[in-house]
Amino acid sequence: MKAIVSILKDNLSIIKATLLLSSKPTTSLHVAVLRATTHRHQEDPPPVDAVLALAHHHRPSTAGVLIHALLRRVHGTHNVYVALKCLVTIHHAITRGSPALKDHILGYSSGPLFNLSGFIDGSDRDTWELSKWVRWYADVLDYGLALSRRNENRAAKKLSCFVVMIEKICGAPDSLHYQKISLIHEIIKLVGEDYRIIMREINSNLNQFQFAEKSIEKLNHEVLQELLDNLKRIEDCKQKLLLMFLNKKKNDGIWELIEELRKKVEEVKQKKEENSSQSRSLVIVPPPRVKRWLDVEWNPLVASLA
Repeated sequence: MKAIVSILKDNLSIIKATLLLSSKPTTSLHVAVLRATTHRHQEDPPPVDAVLALAHHHRPSTAGVLIHALLRRVHGTHNVYVALKCLVTIHHAITRGSPALKDHILGYSSGPLFNLSGFIDGSDRDTWELSKWVRWYADVLDYGLALSRRNENRAAKKLSCFVVMIEKICGAPDSLHYQKISLIHEIIKLVGEDYRIIMREINSNLNQFQFAEKSIEKLNHEVLQELLDNLKRIEDCKQKLLLMFLNKKKNDGIWELIEELRKKVEEVKQKKEENSSQSRSLVIVPPPRVKRWLDVEWNPLVASLA
């Protein structure tokens, strides 16, 4: 019965869009969005290619129509499958869309695009659990877009931004067995591609320190502590990431680099603290000043004349 209601909802939405928007050239985009984000669970991933093909076919100025239609759809639903399909479609648009489409997504809002932290579909136990995936996935995409908008040049600060992205990804729900659902499997695959890009950026960033050991010794205490904290935060995510993406062999090099660099930073930090402690203990305290009568230096020349 529930499946029949979902089918009816989808068909009515498509008919309504076709009738109301029939005079507009972007009607096909609205209909494609509705067909790609149906209420029912399907074994196959949503037909994203059809949506992207239409976006390419229309003028670049209509790219905003597609993004607006998807955001209106995801913010107006309480159905996990509709929400997840909207997020997947936008994720594909970010990674595979035209430059005009990507620019529209990045420039659509200066803040979070989705902000679905309160999303809940309490229809049953599965939809309740899948709601966690909606909230997590939206948060990952929101931060990824924020990261793309930033123009950070300082290596330490850039690393901190990448670490936050890794932590966002690591915050996936523990119900990883839901990957048996094709939609969740597709999401893990897409986020996995982003994860590998971020890890390559982290690898490049850390190599600047790895092959210039003296540069670590030149860092002040604050930057040194920030680097050490970031390395530890990445290591804290290791087991969950390996479990999520099952890539035990592929990133061994980066994990070895992180561990080796973390030990090196700890060593440099400890030496600096020891040297600082020794310097404080060797401070020479001048002897107390001898107090003279009336606190006036005795002038022997004046005394002899007297």
